Amino acid sequence: MAVLKVKFTKTKRDKLAQILWILNWVSVVSGIILFSLGLFLKIEIKKRNEVMAKGDINSVPNMLISVGVMACIINFLGGKICYDCSDANKFSRWKLVMLPYIVCTFCFTFCILLGALMCYTMRNELEESLYLGLRDAIKFYKDTDIPGRCFLKKTVDLLQIGFRCCGNNGFRDWFEIQWVSPRYLNMASKEVLDRLKSNVDGKFLVDGVPFSCCNPSSPRPCIQYQLTNNSAHYNYDFLTEELNIWMKGCREALLDYYTGIMRSIGIAALLIWLFELSVLIGVRYLQTAMKNVLLLGDLEGESDGWLLENSFVETAKYNISIIKNLGKANQISTVSGMNDPNINVQNTDCDKTNITTKSIPAAR
Repeated sequence: MAVLKVKFTKTKRDKLAQILWILNWVSVVSGIILFSLGLFLKIEIKKRNEVMAKGDINSVPNMLISVGVMACIINFLGGKICYDCSDANKFSRWKLVMLPYIVCTFCFTFCILLGALMCYTMRNELEESLYLGLRDAIKFYKDTDIPGRCFLKKTVDLLQIGFRCCGNNGFRDWFEIQWVSPRYLNMASKEVLDRLKSNVDGKFLVDGVPFSCCNPSSPRPCIQYQLTNNSAHYNYDFLTEELNIWMKGCREALLDYYTGIMRSIGIAALLIWLFELSVLIGVRYLQTAMKNVLLLGDLEGESDGWLLENSFVETAKYNISIIKNLGKANQISTVSGMNDPNINVQNTDCDKTNITTKSIPAAR
C-alpha cells in the first residue's frame, strides 16, 4: 500500500512543477548562505589559530562549505528538471534520471542535518583545542626573541584586551609560569636572585599579570603585581575587594564566543534542512505523479503520487534484499564438490571424421 498517496490533476501537476522550479532557485540561494556561513566560521577559527591546538575543529566549516557547493549544483539541476516536468513529453527524457536525483538529494539533505548537529557537538573538541593552545601560548609569552614564538606576546595581549579575559582558566595561570623575559631581569638584584633560587626549576615567578589583564573600567589604577599582598597597596584587601583585572579566563571567553556563532549557524542550517526536505518531498510527488501519467497513457488525466510505493517495512525489506544480493549474480562458487558450469557443454570430437568423402571421378 502506497504511503501518503495523493491524487493529482493535470492542473495540479503543472502548478506543482512551477512551484518546485521557483523553490529550487530559492534553494540555490540557501546553498550560497550555507557556503558563506561555513567560510565565515573557517575565517573566525583561522584568526585565533595561534592559540588553538591542531585538531578536527575545521571539520564543521569544511562540511558547511562542501554542502553549500552541493546545494547550488543539485538545486540548479532540480530547477531544470522541475521546469521540464510541466510538459509530459519533456519529462520522458528525465524519467530515468529522476529517481537517482531524488536519492542524491536525500543524501544531500542528510548532510545538511549532519552539519547542523555538528555545530552543537563541536564544543568539546573546541574546548580542548583552546585549552592546549592557550596553555602553550602563555607558556611562550616571554620568548619574544625566539623565531616562531616572537608573535605570541602580541597575540595574547590583543586577545586578553579584545575578549576581556586573563590567562587560560583565570588570572592565577600567570602565577605558575615565568612570563617575564630573562633579558629584562636584573641579575644583580637580590630580590630577583632569591626568587630564582626559591623555585625548583629556577623560574622567576611572581604573583602578577601582564598589563593586558587590566580592566580599564575600574576606578582604581591597575594593580598588576603583588596581587595577593594586602600590605603592598593602600586600602587593599585581596580576599574581599574585587580586583581591577579581568576575572574570566580566555578559554571560557573564546568558547562562549564560538559557541554563540555555532549555535546561530546550527539554527540556520536546521531551517535550511527543513526547507530542502519539503522541496524533496514535492519533487518525489511530482516524479511519481508524472510516472503514473505515462503508464496510464492519458497525459490530460488524473494520476496518483506518493512518497513510497509500498509501506515503510516492505520498502526496507526490499532494499535490504537488494543489498544482500549484490554481486551474487556474477559470483562463482569455489566450494568443493560443485560442478563446473561448463560441464554440460557439448565438445566436438576432433579425433573422429564424420564427413563422408565423395569419390573423385576417374579421368577419361
